[in-house]
Amino acid sequence: MRKLSSQNIVIATHNKGKLEEFVELLEPYGVLAQSAGGLGLSEPAETETTFRGNAKIKALSAMQASGMIAIADDSGLCVDALNGAPGVYTADWAGPTRDWSMAMRLVEERLQAAGATLPAQRKAQFMCTLCVMWPDGETRFYEGVAPGQLVWPPRGTLGHGYDPAFVPDGQDLTFAEMTHEAKNKISHRAKALEQLLADLF
Repeated sequence: MRKLSSQNIVIATHNKGKLEEFVELLEPYGVLAQSAGGLGLSEPAETETTFRGNAKIKALSAMQASGMIAIADDSGLCVDALNGAPGVYTADWAGPTRDWSMAMRLVEERLQAAGATLPAQRKAQFMCTLCVMWPDGETRFYEGVAPGQLVWPPRGTLGHGYDPAFVPDGQDLTFAEMTHEAKNKISHRAKALEQLLADLF
């Protein structure tokens, strides 16, 4: 059984918020995590239509460029009333400059157009697929889901992406109003990483 304890790995992301979450979650296990962005690696085109497919593309690119074990995350917001959109196109809705305020407004405009004004009509899930790839090509996947609902206007200044507009089930705060420690106990990424940790540590 392969283990990741005390390994040097590359996180296949250029997203500072994602990297911080990974570092915080993996540090207790002696893992030294570096980002693809920090190593100057390019971002591959995400051409698949599933989180799993895009996670594999990113892991393969980072592994081949660095020669290191790579962990890639593909995640997104899936809104029930929008038939699962933005889904794998979650980042694209923020445009090339990653304007998350614009992305949240776009989701809200689509919800209003769909008549989704009541809390029960505004259900959504953050979904995360992690892909771990070794230099010899062995690949494993782990998935996590954080159900909740969307609120407007956005609240909070912590977190990243759509966090200010998302309240997870069983909570009163948005992800962006929670401390990193609180969010990391219930987030979609934390749930996927729990499975990874159980398998590889």
